[in-house]
Amino acid sequence: MPDAPLDPAPVTPATEALAASGIDFQLTVHGPVRSLEEAAEVRGIEPRQILKTIVVRRGEDDYLFVLVPGDREISWPKLRALLGVNRLSMPDKDVARDVTGYERGTITPFGSTRAWPVIADALIVSREGPVSIGGGAHGVAATVAPTQLVEALGAQVADVTEPLAPR
Repeated sequence: MPDAPLDPAPVTPATEALAASGIDFQLTVHGPVRSLEEAAEVRGIEPRQILKTIVVRRGEDDYLFVLVPGDREISWPKLRALLGVNRLSMPDKDVARDVTGYERGTITPFGSTRAWPVIADALIVSREGPVSIGGGAHGVAATVAPTQLVEALGAQVADVTEPLAPR
């Protein structure tokens, strides 16, 4: 019996925005994954190359995206200092969906319902190799050159992360 054909890449606002951006990217479509390490393995990259897109609330109807390497987490003191604010928060899943158009686990700045500002951690562009960012649906990701990603998103590059805390 022949192998079943792979499902074609889904069309999402993110994949459409990626295509319209003019940057080079490779779309990866895979099934459900249970960990960062598993996601990296099926995408053929290292966990540090996967970018987590975190939605942060700065104020009333004022949000931003923070791109965080897979092996890091947001340093809230660094991010507050960069933005010149005393308080930041993460919206709940319903608010995040309302302000981005994506559910958690699929959020990406590409094709978001609003073009919120983007901050990319400095390690994204200083490390070697491509990065993988969500493609707007579960199991869909785009592998891109970090400099092209930052340029296409008009992202501010800054040191805003720290190593993951031990679990």
